[in-house]
Amino acid sequence: MPSDGTLSIGELAARAGTTVKTIRFYSDQGLLPETARSGGGHRRYGPDALARLRTIRSLRSLDVPVPEIKRVLDSGDGLEAVVARRLDDLGTQLAALRWREAALRALQESDPDQVAERLELIGAVGVPPSTAALDRYWRRLLPVRLSARLRSRITEAAVPPLPADPGTDQVLAFARLHALATAATDHCLASHRPVTVAHPDLLYDGLREAHDLVDAAVRAGTPPAPGEALDCYVAAHARAAGTRDTPAFRQALTVRLAAEDHPVMRRYWRLAGELADAPTLGAADAWLREALTASTATD
Repeated sequence: MPSDGTLSIGELAARAGTTVKTIRFYSDQGLLPETARSGGGHRRYGPDALARLRTIRSLRSLDVPVPEIKRVLDSGDGLEAVVARRLDDLGTQLAALRWREAALRALQESDPDQVAERLELIGAVGVPPSTAALDRYWRRLLPVRLSARLRSRITEAAVPPLPADPGTDQVLAFARLHALATAATDHCLASHRPVTVAHPDLLYDGLREAHDLVDAAVRAGTPPAPGEALDCYVAAHARAAGTRDTPAFRQALTVRLAAEDHPVMRRYWRLAGELADAPTLGAADAWLREALTASTATD
């Protein structure tokens, strides 16, 4: 080593246990600046180059991109943010791999006559999957005059979160849910046109409160029955219609809700229930409608 303490590129490579080619690459990228050049034009590196090189190699082993490594080295801080971003990226990659594995198992476990259908369903979703089609479905289904606040809140509650570690049944459930929502949105099914309500915020604010009230009963498997939740549910419909909660209104509401019940929506909530850890809005609404039907039958 020269008296000035600098290292040649070969000496630095030997001490670091790497190759000259690697050091030259890092130097050319600006990660490992040379201190000087020898009389023959060869690169010389300062005494801190070895520690810097080890840091570079450690970060590269964690797949940190070269530009981010340069920012960390040049600024002397920001490592925590870089690590957090890499963890987020890794989480996304792992979720995609788990989804892909479950999708492949769903195909592997299929009967021969199911493979083509399942492949088409799963292929339409993509990896990692997106709930964008379900968001569009609900935003189109909800009343046009509904406030942005309630539209976002209801959509968020109605679109089931994707499981981090899905089973094959959940992959298929989401693929079918995605296909249902896409068809309803693209083809403008008559049963899935926006709901017409005179006062949509009055209705949906009340329905949200009623669904919250009945959540514990649905979780516990309690049979539908009259009570505060049902009263809140009926009152929301009455306010939206500009009338009062009376026995006659409850009878008419029972008939109307039964007529509006649609197999496509029932299927949506059944599939959503296979993905959600908690009762869906559909399960809460079904409980309240059954409670209403039971109460009017005894009046």
